[in-house]
Amino acid sequence: MSASNELRPRRMLPNGTPRSVRGLLAAASVSLAIVALSDLLAVFAGARIYLLIDEDQEFAVAPQQGLDAAYSLYQTAGNIQGIVFLPCAVLFVAWFFWTRRNTGLLAPDRFRRGPGWAIGGWLIPLANFWLPYRIAVDMWGAASPLPADGEPYRAGIWPVNLWWGLLVSSSLYGLYAESRYESAETLTETRAAVMQYMAADVLDLAAAVAAVYFAVRLTSMHWLKATASSPYRA
Repeated sequence: MSASNELRPRRMLPNGTPRSVRGLLAAASVSLAIVALSDLLAVFAGARIYLLIDEDQEFAVAPQQGLDAAYSLYQTAGNIQGIVFLPCAVLFVAWFFWTRRNTGLLAPDRFRRGPGWAIGGWLIPLANFWLPYRIAVDMWGAASPLPADGEPYRAGIWPVNLWWGLLVSSSLYGLYAESRYESAETLTETRAAVMQYMAADVLDLAAAVAAVYFAVRLTSMHWLKATASSPYRA
């Protein structure tokens, strides 16, 4: 090693020790599973309305009582979705923050923003369609396995892209379907809006499954790398 390398100042490493996020991961995964089940209920309830309405003749095939019951179930399913969403979001963002902190200790040079952005990035309108994704990409890179035999290596980033693509798509399409459902005036319009809502619910279900896979995979990658080598190696 040359004298110039000896005198070169080293990057300051962050203080702190990694915190296990397995408890948060388990809680977030369970809450995401509950969200997926609520989406299944919403799809079932929407299918009942869709099948009760005859699009060609624009009247309900079933008696009005059956249609009212289907609307009631659909409203209940929507209420359940709203109830289970908040705790799921809190648990997932908590896991996201602590994982960002842990991966920052492992590879601080990969991040351009502090750990607080792992929470704040979700709360800024419009920016929340991009910032959490960028943080997730940085965490994925920090948790990727170390190079072997002098060859650079990085785990495929497709789980991040799949999760984020489904999440954004379900959010935007859900807003569109909601506006169509609320503005529907005829049974034909209602039937079409319910079908769009069902598609949004299927996307949301897929996003929940992809989120569990992304979270489990990232957590496993981080701890495998953390136990394989010292995170404070220069």
